[in-house]
Amino acid sequence: MSSPRGAFARTTNALLDEDPRVAVVLAEISRQYFPDAERRHPGRVVNVGIREQLLVSVGAGMALAGMRPVVHTFGPFLVERAFEQVKLDFAHQGVGGVLVGSGGSFDMAGAGRTHQSPGDVALMDTLDAHIEAPATADGVEAALRRAVASDGLHYVRVTEQVDRTPVTTRPGRLTAVRRGSGGVVVVLGPGLDAVLEATQGLDVTVLHSTTVRPFDAAGLRAHVGDRADVVLVEPWLAGTSSRVVADALVDVPHRLLALGVGRGELRRYGTPADHVRHHGLDAEGIRREVGWFLPA
Repeated sequence: MSSPRGAFARTTNALLDEDPRVAVVLAEISRQYFPDAERRHPGRVVNVGIREQLLVSVGAGMALAGMRPVVHTFGPFLVERAFEQVKLDFAHQGVGGVLVGSGGSFDMAGAGRTHQSPGDVALMDTLDAHIEAPATADGVEAALRRAVASDGLHYVRVTEQVDRTPVTTRPGRLTAVRRGSGGVVVVLGPGLDAVLEATQGLDVTVLHSTTVRPFDAAGLRAHVGDRADVVLVEPWLAGTSSRVVADALVDVPHRLLALGVGRGELRRYGTPADHVRHHGLDAEGIRREVGWFLPA
């Protein structure tokens, strides 16, 4: 099985060959995937060194010149460290590009807090960016191709957390993976496997989408009645998507439980699995929270 990061590299190399508008801007990270592309496309594969603010600004400059840049490094460096440049050079200038962040929320847990980025999606949401969080390697390829073919600012979140449950999803739409009458569990991005295990035997509807923004408000409303009990599960900062769920149900009496990465810092770095368990995003933790929140 191809890794998500490998799928990013393979797809981006292919896009460089297919589309003369595409350029790739790197800050050392993942440079090992592009030596042949650097030779084939001089000037369209640019490594700025360990200078993340420059990374973003160079990409925005390419966008101003009519190119479709793919700007890539680890999520905490791309979004959190260089957020001012993303805000001013892309969003404020009104130009589009494809930002690809890897490693979040804690793929590289052992590297410490500098390499963890549970807040990246919340930050990008302040810029009204289109946000995709693929749950499989194949999903990474599809998301990248959609983003490059589109306009505007896109953020593609590439992580090693993947789902193995075969689900055919539609871009921008919530897919009903399981149907029930006792509440609705909305899963954004990877994490569907844990939710399905956690809700086994429960009379609940499980909806899933790897398109984080724009949120499929109509799809959620189609699965709730006059009242709604909703559990939101997302593998980044807890509550990031509470706003869009509340907006979707503004005229429907509802209760909402938002599960995700907590705001407290886990200083024992551990493994990604340790962090998932600590934040209650494994099947046991989700089952515990769903159990007390949803009506029996």
